[in-house]
Amino acid sequence: MPNEVAALRLMVFLSEDDRAEHRSLPEMLLERAREEGMAGATLWRGIEGFGATGHLRGTRFPDADLGLPLVLEVVDARERIEEFLVVVHELAPGSFVTTEGVTMASGPPGAPPLDDALPRRGRRR
Repeated sequence: MPNEVAALRLMVFLSEDDRAEHRSLPEMLLERAREEGMAGATLWRGIEGFGATGHLRGTRFPDADLGLPLVLEVVDARERIEEFLVVVHELAPGSFVTTEGVTMASGPPGAPPLDDALPRRGRRR
């Protein structure tokens, strides 16, 4: 029987072009989420999208020098997401951000985390 816990999903809408401190902002945020010990995070690449400007970003415009849209999705307990929002607002103050209540479900007691369930090539234990 899975253990279910109320949680919050944070979504930060970015682009491949976004930078902070001369580094990729999406990668910085993902790295920071890992360092903060968040329950889980994924950086999604979109095939097309638009933001506040209304300009489409996507692969069907080969002459456009705009990076593809990205979404950083982070899931954890409400309190931890609220604390991480401070980091997001410091590093990406103009980013579009949403939060949504979700349910985290884990496997039976003693089951490995999902990212450890399958062996990976070259992985050291």
